Order: sequence, then C-alpha cells, then structure tokens
Amino acid sequence: MKYKGWLIYSQLDAEDNSSYINWFLEEAELQSLDLKLAIRENLAIGIIDDKRTILLNNKPIAPPDFAVVRTIDPFLSLHLESMGIRVFNSSSIAQICNNKELTHHYVHGLGVPMVDTIFANSNQLPNLQVLEFPFVIKESTGRGGKQVFLIENEKDWQDSLPNLTSKTSIMQTCNVKHGKDLRVFVVGNEIVGAVLRENSRDFRANFKLGGSASLYSLSKEEVKLVQTIIEHFQFDMVGIDFLFSKDQKLLFNEIEDVVGSRTLSAVSDSNLLQKYNAYIRSQLS
Repeated sequence: MKYKGWLIYSQLDAEDNSSYINWFLEEAELQSLDLKLAIRENLAIGIIDDKRTILLNNKPIAPPDFAVVRTIDPFLSLHLESMGIRVFNSSSIAQICNNKELTHHYVHGLGVPMVDTIFANSNQLPNLQVLEFPFVIKESTGRGGKQVFLIENEKDWQDSLPNLTSKTSIMQTCNVKHGKDLRVFVVGNEIVGAVLRENSRDFRANFKLGGSASLYSLSKEEVKLVQTIIEHFQFDMVGIDFLFSKDQKLLFNEIEDVVGSRTLSAVSDSNLLQKYNAYIRSQLS
C-alpha cells in the first residue's frame, strides 16, 4: 500500500527550504510514500455540516493518510488528528516543545538537570528581577536563537523589554559555557546522532548564527540522560538541546519540534531523512 501524505510548510519556510523539501520528498518516494508539499496558507480547517473539514484553496479535499507538519501550528495538528490522520510530530509534542515554559515544566519532572529558570508573563517583566546579572531571557515561543537576550546590566535589561513581544518568557542563569551547546537528533526512540555547536562570537551557539558544528560522541551517562527524556515522550523526529555546565555536564535547554538535519549531514554520513521516512512508513504499516 502506498500511503498518501502531506508535507506541510508555511509559504516563507517552503521558499527558504526548497532543497531540504526536495530531499524529503525523494526519501519518501524511496519508502513508497506518496508525499506532496502542502502550503499552510492554502489550507483552511473547520467544521462544515457538522463534520471536521479541510479546505485546499477554498475547496473541500479528501484527507491524506498522514501529515508531516513542518510549521508551528499545534491546533492544525490537533484538527488533523481528530480526522483520523496520523500526524508527525503529534499535536501534544508540538504544543509542549514549541513552548519553553511547558518544556521545562515537564522535563524537570523527570529529574533532568537544568539551569535555574523563572517563568514570567509580559505584565510581570518590568518589575521582575529575581536573577542576578548576567542572565538570559528568552521568549517562550522563540526559535533558532531568535528573541534570546543576554542581560549583563540594567541597561541591557531595559533595552530588551520593548523587544519582547511574546506573552510569556523564561529567564535563566548564565552559569554555563557560553557559545556552546549540544543537539541530539532523535527519531522515534532512537538516538541517531549528536552535534556539538560552538560560536566564539556569540553567546548563542546556533549554526545559522555563524557557529561551527562537529560530530559528538555521547558518553554512557549522557545517553542515559537523553533516554530519560525519550522514554517519557512519544517523539517522531526532534532535536533535544543541552547546554554545558562549567564542569562539562549536560544541562537541558530545549526540544526542537520542527528540527532540521543540515548540521548532522554536514558532519557525518548519517541520512536523518532516510531514517525518518522509514520510521514513518513503519508507523503507518
């Protein structure tokens, strides 16, 4: 059976990731998956004649067997799931992992170490200075190192406030190795690989912000820590990010729902999309 699916991107992200999308579709074809690109802006969802419905270009369309959602839209995922469509990643994973407050809340419950973290809403921020300088403030829904500010003094603090547009943010201590983090790539319950990201010019280590990347070999202790997270959630494909303490221990940072694989491909011969499409096929079968 050749399952029919949608690879859902926003218009802007589809334009920026055209080569990655083509690679994704090619790997899907090799797994006998009939996967087509669907632009989020062309899809409408709702309830018509008492039935959950999807519209494509304003016309009702038969639902696919599965959908790979590569844009942040947990409610879209929930709607598709409610129509019996298998969604990768699930709406629950999308909701948790695209909100830094929720992610830290749940991961803390697993006993995974992390830096001191304060959850704050926008109304609190002007008068909320619980942490000593320096600290980092991040919008709860920010991605790719964006909307992240290093606060070293009162001026930095006051300058950052107008730039925080999200309703919620997290504030975190800086007792870590700056410009250095680790991304662990996960498909299902398998650790596919890990990439060390470093940036000598920025406190953020993101590859897209000018950082470098190298393949990283996880120790047994580190594997066990990652597995603690994997065993709690039902991931399809994610990136789990860690910071490094001053004594080189892993500290949880975040989970990337819409994770790419360019950095892993750049430093290894691992084909993450081949593994992911094979996983998708196995889940549908």
